[in-house]
Amino acid sequence: HWILLTFIFMDNQSINQSECGLSCFLYSAEASKESSMYFDSIFIPVLYSLALVVGLVGNGLVLVVLWKKRTSLNVTDTFILHLSLADILLLLTLPFWAVEAVKGWIFGTSLCKLTGALFKINFYCGIFMLSCISLDRYLSIVHAVQMYSRKKPMVTHCCCLMVWLFCLLLTIPDWIFLVATEDTRRQDKTECVSFYPSDSWHLATRLLYHILGFILPALIMLFCYYHILKRLQHGSQCMQKKRAIRVIVTLVLAFFISWTPYNITLIIDTIQSNKTINLSNQTSSLTATSTLGYLHCCVNPVLYAFVGVKFRQHLLDMLKPLGFTLMGPAVLVSRRSSLWSESVDTSHTSAF
Repeated sequence: HWILLTFIFMDNQSINQSECGLSCFLYSAEASKESSMYFDSIFIPVLYSLALVVGLVGNGLVLVVLWKKRTSLNVTDTFILHLSLADILLLLTLPFWAVEAVKGWIFGTSLCKLTGALFKINFYCGIFMLSCISLDRYLSIVHAVQMYSRKKPMVTHCCCLMVWLFCLLLTIPDWIFLVATEDTRRQDKTECVSFYPSDSWHLATRLLYHILGFILPALIMLFCYYHILKRLQHGSQCMQKKRAIRVIVTLVLAFFISWTPYNITLIIDTIQSNKTINLSNQTSSLTATSTLGYLHCCVNPVLYAFVGVKFRQHLLDMLKPLGFTLMGPAVLVSRRSSLWSESVDTSHTSAF
């Protein structure tokens, strides 16, 4: 009897421990989710406010410099003009996402669709503009083929307009599926999220985003710059041309550093979407990496100022009435070269 009672007692203890373990796990997950929400409600508004101010000032100065030199813009300058416009459009959506982190999405479904679409347009437009610049550099340096003509700047603007229209078409799923809905996992806060009618729709939109928005342009840029650098190693003006593409290579690297973590996280989320996972950790990772992607909007002007000597010279010349001066040797700026290079024009658009 004593042996039987001992086994019964041990069995009850194991059941209680098992039940306690499950409840403790759920309590820990709930506490982690609440702490993550509390952190987001403080960290995201502060970070987005800082990015909004820095990004609008930086990209605004880029647009002013480009406008003042509009009669001598080359192809790369035109693409950077459109890139800055895309960044400004995205920055204007940051206040909405900051409010969502604190109070939830209180702006309704229409603004949810608009801000979500602007996020995608900026992402697509950024990587497509960099791809166009890369192809132009590749054809100009490696094959000595002029993809665009200086005498017909409207051709370049039309190409950029086509990129914008294509990016707009790629956001059709966001216009259809983005809705403002309550999330029971986040204390019934309203969120701006995509609601797909089936898993196949979800998978199709994710694959479209991964392939057209990241993998294919990445392969194009890697191919172009591999052959460009290979050609420059054997060129007669090797050092000069290497300096001429330094800014655009820096821009490409900055883009990948900013957006690669988000894309990797999104790929993992796509793979695990049909599995049982820790949704709190998954949401936190997507929030953190998408925040890094947002910050890319205020990085480009800083890169222009630090890497593009001519842009810095133009900017400081514009700010001279306010008392700003350029420390160090002055840069002789050619009218026919790009605003971003520190070397002479090596081709019709050797801007970098």
